[in-house]
Amino acid sequence: MPTDLIALVPLLPLFAAVMIALFATPGRRRGDYAERVTARSALAAVTLSLALLAMLGVGALLHQPFEPVNFGTWFAAGDIEIRLSFVLDGLGLTAALVVAVIGWLTLLFSARYMHREAGFHRFFAVMCLFIAAMLFIVLAGNAVLMFIGWELAGLASYLLIGYAHERATATRNAVRAFVTNRIGDAGFLLGLAIAYRYLGNTEWATVATGAGTIGNLAVGVVVFGFVVAALAKSAQLPFSPWIARALEGPTPSSAIFYGALMIHAGVYLCLRLEPLLAHSPVIMGLLATIGLLTALYGWFVGLVQCDVKSALIFGTLAQVGLMFLWIGLGAFDLAAWHLGLHAVFRAYQFLAAPSYLHHTGTRARPVPHWLGRSEALYTAALERLWVEAFTDATVARPAQALAAELRSFDEQVVSRLAGTPAELHAPEDETAPQGAREIVRGHGLAGALLEWIAPRLYRVEQRLLLTGGAGVQRVFRTLGGYLEVVERLLERPRYLMLIILIALAAAL
Repeated sequence: MPTDLIALVPLLPLFAAVMIALFATPGRRRGDYAERVTARSALAAVTLSLALLAMLGVGALLHQPFEPVNFGTWFAAGDIEIRLSFVLDGLGLTAALVVAVIGWLTLLFSARYMHREAGFHRFFAVMCLFIAAMLFIVLAGNAVLMFIGWELAGLASYLLIGYAHERATATRNAVRAFVTNRIGDAGFLLGLAIAYRYLGNTEWATVATGAGTIGNLAVGVVVFGFVVAALAKSAQLPFSPWIARALEGPTPSSAIFYGALMIHAGVYLCLRLEPLLAHSPVIMGLLATIGLLTALYGWFVGLVQCDVKSALIFGTLAQVGLMFLWIGLGAFDLAAWHLGLHAVFRAYQFLAAPSYLHHTGTRARPVPHWLGRSEALYTAALERLWVEAFTDATVARPAQALAAELRSFDEQVVSRLAGTPAELHAPEDETAPQGAREIVRGHGLAGALLEWIAPRLYRVEQRLLLTGGAGVQRVFRTLGGYLEVVERLLERPRYLMLIILIALAAAL
């Protein structure tokens, strides 16, 4: 069946990522020829995925839409069953085609843009991993399989933000983005757990049919965790600050990750949750409010950005905020069309940004006159409305202070009770005299107990074995002689059988 080939669509880029990573280890591939092999391998995998999607898309247009494809059960425990299923409806196939086309174009662009870069092969391996992750997200037949792609996309994002790992800024921003997205992942896991509680499984077909069978309050509880994950992945307020830090990666990764694909993953998740959201007006109102505020935030902050990538990313933030606004207002079809058109257009803008700078030499557009006249508004835009400072003050710094307190408690209390000295972690003072260094020292309750037992055992050993005299030694030699006699008797078969018979008789 042609629909059975759907599993190859995300697996082909994933296989290419693994092969590039294996064969591009340091020292194994060098030179322009190796770059061509890596680029062509990645392009071939994505081209095959695109061809399969085109074939399935034509089939869906000529015939009726395909039913979900189920490849069996992946995991089952009690009432919980996770299937390896893929969805082939209009939303999934269209989104997958957009992902494959943009991914293919970005790889083609990257083959020249990343030419002779030190991390060329690493870049292509991570890009293939990301394309596979996005295809898993849009084609997954259930929320669990989508979560796998969700996590792979987050991992690929972390690796490419920190592409220039020798720079402290890149690694710090990569960690910041990674941690922020883990907050959203916690919401995704919460949504999965509650969905199993109320709906029985997370198949999108079950979600569509089961949304009306539970109360609106239960629907709101189920959808809340997924909405948190969507807001974090799409950098909506209050999670917006991480998206500007993500621009540390190369321009092609910025184009495909934050301009075209990954930032729209949260919107796509909400589109999949349409049956649940339609029964939860409170959550939809929350989405509309957050989307509107994020759109205004992205537009206002983008007015003062002094480089092309930053201006584009805040423009993207504003557009994605409008998509959440459409979803909150119930215009799901408008949000889907907006997603597809914006992804293609923004990918083109990001990929054309280096050429634009080369030909024009312009780094920024002028600040609007009304904004330049107001010092307060201009400062607020430059400081990005202090959103990141607010989150640092309310979340990051309290978390760091709590971690420091817990570490101090561990060193001052737990380590001493367990007998683990904190001094072992400190560098040894080589200038101290030899006699001042203690070879053995007990710490904590366990150490004090051993220090108390050790001298007493030593005195027993001294008296009995070393200075116990001839009497004690004679007793031990006599006892040893008797034991040798018993051992020789047990080595003879007849005595051994006699002992066995006596034991059996006693047991009976």
